[in-house]
Amino acid sequence: MSPLVFVGIDVSQARLDIAVRPGASSSHPHNESAIAAVVEQLCALSPTLIVLEATGGMEIPLTSALATAGLPVVVVNPRQVRDFAKASGHLAKTDALDAQVLAQFAEVMRPQPRPLPDAETRALAAVLMRRRQLVEMLTAEKNRLLSAAAPIRKRVRVHIAWLERELDQTNTDLAEAIRHSPVWREKEDLLQSVPGVGPVLTSTRLASLPELGTLTNKQIAALVGVAPLNRDSGTLRGRRTVWGGRAQVRAVLYMGAIVAARFNPVIRT
Repeated sequence: MSPLVFVGIDVSQARLDIAVRPGASSSHPHNESAIAAVVEQLCALSPTLIVLEATGGMEIPLTSALATAGLPVVVVNPRQVRDFAKASGHLAKTDALDAQVLAQFAEVMRPQPRPLPDAETRALAAVLMRRRQLVEMLTAEKNRLLSAAAPIRKRVRVHIAWLERELDQTNTDLAEAIRHSPVWREKEDLLQSVPGVGPVLTSTRLASLPELGTLTNKQIAALVGVAPLNRDSGTLRGRRTVWGGRAQVRAVLYMGAIVAARFNPVIRT
């Protein structure tokens, strides 16, 4: 019986550091030809599991290539890996060491692979991220205008007007992307039939929570970070709190719940 093989890959802008358990480590430049070589190398190993950290999107090309090749790959939350590293005594941090920790994390924790978002969903998520950036910049500029010196107020107002136009165009792009997809259009109509659910919540759910409908109620609540977590010890019964999960989804769900508490009769009563 061949040994189980676990792989950790640390992705940076310039390098791909790979650790194999059991096996040797390697490092490659981060480019298309190297990604193809890494996929070929790992296919030959028939790994049980490959684990990468989410790195702001830099991991997507490699992850997509691995998944397309039929390899079991999981992208995990960096906080989970860092907590695991501290618990296992790995206090130093380099790219090569991070790859080793990821391989060990794969071997010990065995996170379950989930289907990766398709290209259409990733494109929607990118537009949605841009919308969040525009909203943050618009809020910052409006706050800045309150205390801006007279000579720069005009330029700040010009920038605010430009940001508002960009936000309007981005909202239009989101709506068109959803309406042009029969599957998304059906889901949008279903979601927005619920009082309190608007276009922002709908697009966020489609792009950032594709697992909805494939997991149980408890699993999806834990994934988002709205499942109350116990803090009990002995006879002490601590407060139940929610934390972790997908912050961007949780934020829009909160705003939707605020509106629903006023207008949705099921929640209001």
